[in-house]
Amino acid sequence: MHVGADFQDGTCHFIVWAPNQKHLTLVLPEENQYRPMDKSAGGYWTHTAEGIEANTRYLYELYNKTKTPDPASHYQPEGVFGASQVINHDAFHWNDHKWRGLDLKDLVIYELHVGTFTPKGTLKAMQSRLKELYELGINTVELMPIAQFSGTRNWGYDGVFPYAVHNSYGKPDDLKALVNECHNQGLALIVDCVYNHIGPEGNCLNNYGPYFPVTHLGRWGANINLDGPQNEGVRNYFLENIIHWLSCYHVDGIRLDAALAMQDKSSHHFLSELNEKIHAYREVSGRKIHFIAESGYNIPQVLTPLEEGGFGFDAQWLDDFHHAVFALLSGEREGYYGRYDGIHDIVEALTEGFVFFGDDPDYRRREGSYHWIPAERFVVFSQNHDQVGNRLLGDRLVALLGIEAAKLAAGIVLLSSYVPLLFMGEEYGEMAPFQFFVDYQNRALVEAVKVGREKEVAFLHRQGVLADPQSSATFERSKLNWQARNTEQGQKILSYYRALIALRRTHLLFQSQIERQIKHIYTQKNVLIMHKQNCDAEAGVIANCTNTPTSYTFPLEGGPYTKVLDSADFAYAGLGPTLPTLALKGETHTLRAFNLAVFLKNPRIVN
Repeated sequence: MHVGADFQDGTCHFIVWAPNQKHLTLVLPEENQYRPMDKSAGGYWTHTAEGIEANTRYLYELYNKTKTPDPASHYQPEGVFGASQVINHDAFHWNDHKWRGLDLKDLVIYELHVGTFTPKGTLKAMQSRLKELYELGINTVELMPIAQFSGTRNWGYDGVFPYAVHNSYGKPDDLKALVNECHNQGLALIVDCVYNHIGPEGNCLNNYGPYFPVTHLGRWGANINLDGPQNEGVRNYFLENIIHWLSCYHVDGIRLDAALAMQDKSSHHFLSELNEKIHAYREVSGRKIHFIAESGYNIPQVLTPLEEGGFGFDAQWLDDFHHAVFALLSGEREGYYGRYDGIHDIVEALTEGFVFFGDDPDYRRREGSYHWIPAERFVVFSQNHDQVGNRLLGDRLVALLGIEAAKLAAGIVLLSSYVPLLFMGEEYGEMAPFQFFVDYQNRALVEAVKVGREKEVAFLHRQGVLADPQSSATFERSKLNWQARNTEQGQKILSYYRALIALRRTHLLFQSQIERQIKHIYTQKNVLIMHKQNCDAEAGVIANCTNTPTSYTFPLEGGPYTKVLDSADFAYAGLGPTLPTLALKGETHTLRAFNLAVFLKNPRIVN
């Protein structure tokens, strides 16, 4: 059952699931009209309005005379407490009809927050930056949640209207224009959806039905009702929501936040049903659409195909990869970094994917191999919104460890066999923090957020004071400094990222394939040497994972190998190379601190 206001040719069908209401009235405040709705099967209420215009404002009046927005509102022009607005989705003129999407294995993802990506913080402003991302080598833009939340600034994970584009970012047509322009420039666009909870301010869902029972409490509040009484309408609401983003906005994929936080004890798990819905839509549309799970834990069922009893996700974020790299480079052992104890964890992450297995509380070292999971089904990163923003100061890798360590981490990510993800600004060495920010009206809620946030980041505590989440200064401080991109240093770091992505794009050795194409990984103390092979083409990726110069012995047979990238080059903001142009087995070379280099033999160029 479709829900929301479906506008077509001057007629609007209003449909809302409200099983516990005795009466429901459609209110058109601008016309001062009150129109009774009809109750149909399954707890749905409907009304068909002839001659109504697009952009008409409306509300629903409940049995107790409370007026609230449509829980499936497509736009809230006045925010979470205002009226909903009818949207004519057919009015937008798309010209992306030839676009069919990108293969999962080819994605190079760039995660961004709309509000802090540009000075204006809007979807329209984003369009002017797409060309720069494309020229860097990015082919997929991933937006942090853009559903309507309370106030003008928020990470987006406190959304309360999952169908509505956040009004501070722009109108629905602004998102369509962005997606349309992305497709015209050869870029895919993914949106982040949050179904495991709803934000605390402006949430009207429980006025209509048992969406989030207080008996189902989770980490961020009440969990979605997937297996309790009257769960059918709840499940339908979120199943329809995911198709809404794919069909109305032509997006190329969904990243599902905290997928395993969605508890469901029914015989047909909701995650499987979501994937079935997407698979069916993919077949009908003929587009390459990717459904990616975020999970801090590692359960093979997430990636196991539907026909084999799994949830059927196309890919998942691999936190193990980040944690292993970060723990080694930084030396930090607080919080979850305490599980990781050396360079061998990076080796496991590169070869197996999972370092740990299971979920809370039974989260333990991996036993056995998960090499059967194709490399292209893991998304890896050295930074993202969580790993930066959930630190006390929101400090980026370059601010914590310096540019050489940040470059080395990026090299391990981009030259791995997995799908790489960059976090906005890292490609030119952005120094601005990314901190947690909100804009709530309720003062008690503001104080509760401050207290809760202090507890949240305590496990990764470092010296300093948590920035006030409610302060507009925290939000402004988190915006990118685009002028830094155009400095000499910024341009050199950009050149390094561009070279890494070019290596990945032009050499089969560095592309995501079913196989990881790793012949062997050597470790010499904290020097990582990854030997990759594709037919007769071979590569050695050498990484000094310490902050001091280190000597190592080149171990690869059958050279010579030619150096094609060196992070220490002056052209990449380095201190100057110490490695030779050619390398043979048995030679001893000196690596600078956090130095990464790539040597190739018989390279196979992709046409």
